[in-house]
Amino acid sequence: MQPRPDEGEPNPEHLYFSQHLPHDAEQMGLDRNTEEGAMIAMAGALRPARTFHRLVAWIVVLALTLPLLFTLLGLLL
Repeated sequence: MQPRPDEGEPNPEHLYFSQHLPHDAEQMGLDRNTEEGAMIAMAGALRPARTFHRLVAWIVVLALTLPLLFTLLGLLL
């Protein structure tokens, strides 16, 4: 059950069943109860129109890239 474009935010019942997972992730056996599936579901639930959701997205980006940057700096210096 997909929300209509004129409805805006999907209702909570839709959120529970869809889990914000792409079809190919579901085919691989991922769901919101696996680590990778939970990350995909969380990222899929973020709405760019909400400021808090954008903040969470930037925190996730920093959490994933800072270790790489620190490793590169350690190798170069």
